[in-house]
Amino acid sequence: MRLFRLFFVLLPLLVLPVHADEILIGTGSKSGVYFQVGRSICRLLQRNAEDVSCKPLETAGSVSNLANVEGGALELGIVQSDIQHHAVHRSGPYRFVDIPHDNLRALFSLYVEPFNLVARRDAGIAGLDDLKGRRINIGNSGSGHRETMEVLMQAMGWSADDFQLVTELPASQQTMSLCHNRVQAMVYTAGHPNQSVARAIELCDAELVEVSGKEVDRLVSEHPFYTYTSIPVGVYPGVNKPTKTFGTVATVVSSSDIDDALIYSFVKTVFENLDRFKRMHRAFHDLDRETMIGKGLAAPLHPGAERYYREMGWID
Repeated sequence: MRLFRLFFVLLPLLVLPVHADEILIGTGSKSGVYFQVGRSICRLLQRNAEDVSCKPLETAGSVSNLANVEGGALELGIVQSDIQHHAVHRSGPYRFVDIPHDNLRALFSLYVEPFNLVARRDAGIAGLDDLKGRRINIGNSGSGHRETMEVLMQAMGWSADDFQLVTELPASQQTMSLCHNRVQAMVYTAGHPNQSVARAIELCDAELVEVSGKEVDRLVSEHPFYTYTSIPVGVYPGVNKPTKTFGTVATVVSSSDIDDALIYSFVKTVFENLDRFKRMHRAFHDLDRETMIGKGLAAPLHPGAERYYREMGWID
C-alpha cells in the first residue's frame, strides 16, 4: 500500500515535461513584424532543438527589450540597430544614462526596417515637410519608432509645439486613432507587410508617404546604423510605386550572462534552417548569411554565436 501511494506521489513529476532551457524572446506589438520574428524563431527551435522551451513576449519594443535582456528578465531581444549602437557607444538616448551596457551581446541581424510615415489621404500630407501643424502619433516610450521619430524631429528642427497634436499611442492603438481622425498621421519603424500599416491603408483611406530630403540624407550619411530603403510595390493594395524612406536593421541580442551552449544551439538552429525561416514571413525573404552576421551589430558577438560562426568558417 505504501508503495502504491508513493507511486502516485511521484507520478506528476514523472509525466511533467522537463525543459533543460527556456528562452523568452522580447518582441514588440503583436501586430508588428517583431512578434512574427519571435514566433517564427520559437517554431524553429521547438521543431529542431531538443529540450528547449521558447516563447515570444509582446513588449513595448526595442528600448524595453534591450533593458530587459541586460537585466536578465529576457534571454533574447529584438532591437533596432540604432538602439544597439547607442547603448554600446553611450550616445543618443543613452548619452546621459549612468548604466553600463558591458554585458550586451549581438547574435545576428535580420531585415531592413523602413521608417514608415502613414497619413490619411484627406490630410494633405505629401511629404515630410507637410507634417508641421498636423495631428500625429509619435509612438509609445520604449519603442524603436519613437526613438527614430525623435531623432528625425531633431534633425528637422521640430519640437512638439510644431504640431497641432502629438499623441504617444503604441502600435496596437494608433491605427484606430488614425481611422477616427484623432490623428492625421502615424509613424512606425517596421518590416513589411505589417498588420498596422495594412489596416490603416485598407480601413482608414491612408497612404504611405515618402520620407526624404536633405535632413534625411544627413542622418544616413552621419550614422552607420541608418540606411536608405524603400517600401516595394504590391505589398499593400493601392501602393503602385516604391515609397522612398530610410531605416534601421532589426537585430537579435542577448546578454553575456546567458549560457554559451544555449546560444550556440539557438544560432545553429536558425542558420541550419534558414531557408525554412525565410518562408515564414515576407519580410524574411531576402535574408542572407553574410548580411546577418556582418550588418548592424555594434555589440560584441556572444561567445556561443562566435563559436558557431568560427566552426563554419564564416569569421576569422
